[in-house]
Amino acid sequence: MEISTQTRSVAPKHSLGRTVKAYVALTKPRVLELLLVSTVPVMFLAQGGLPHLGLVLATVVGGAMSAGSAAAFNMYLDRDIDAHMHRTENRPLVTGEVTPRGALIFSWTLAIVSTVWLWFTTNWLAATLSAVAIFFYVVIYTMILKRRTEQNIIWGGIAGCFPVLIGWAAVTGSLDWPAFILFVLVFLWTPPHYWPLSMKYKDDYDDVDVPMLGVTRRASQVGLQVILYAWATVACSLLLIPVAGMGLVYSVSATVFGGWFIYESHRLYSRAVRGTEPRPMRVFHASITYLTLIFLAVAVDPLLPF
Repeated sequence: MEISTQTRSVAPKHSLGRTVKAYVALTKPRVLELLLVSTVPVMFLAQGGLPHLGLVLATVVGGAMSAGSAAAFNMYLDRDIDAHMHRTENRPLVTGEVTPRGALIFSWTLAIVSTVWLWFTTNWLAATLSAVAIFFYVVIYTMILKRRTEQNIIWGGIAGCFPVLIGWAAVTGSLDWPAFILFVLVFLWTPPHYWPLSMKYKDDYDDVDVPMLGVTRRASQVGLQVILYAWATVACSLLLIPVAGMGLVYSVSATVFGGWFIYESHRLYSRAVRGTEPRPMRVFHASITYLTLIFLAVAVDPLLPF
């Protein structure tokens, strides 16, 4: 299927506020929030308590610019298919509120500034990991995998795991097993988070020939994969208990919230097998809540004596 790269023409907008809002939209703020949720708690764990506030702010600012750069590059490269999908038809490059040239300059600027910022305010390792994350999301996922394989989100999702390593590296200047376990946790969590979304918008992805699993497989098959990855995610979260010496708050949270996440995954599969509406967005939203609560427990646990 050949997809036109032409965006919809709109009346020119001269409002500074509207222009700023359009450029902010390029950074995918909702995704940005989720990435930062996995950065700050890891800094608490790496420090074994409260990290220096200045370091936290520097890492958050740098991480936000880095993730925003990757998202903007993604919108620039996907503007042809975004124009044909209901979920993305109002993105600024599609509506014409931001020009392709403007988006590309904005993307490169954020990439360079974020790397330099992290290099001078944290350390070289955090800055390097940030640059690798941008490369992975833009080149490996968006340019190579996304339109070629149904496994796209598995390997492309690695980019979303880097904030964990960046947060740890910013505090310690090195990497250790707890950081790698949390990296794998986010890696395993990404498919059961995103595949339900691909089920919801399967017609959109099918129209633009993007082989998301929700398009290439039956709902019951997708549901089974969601179950397997949900179990693996929870198992990985429990592995952190002995490796990082986690206490009661994290142990209970990982068990209870993990059990809930698994329940919602099984519920999706059960409904799909019975031929009823699987309600995939229920799992999608549950996955976000689960990850947020797990990382909140990661942050709180080192602050308590039990």
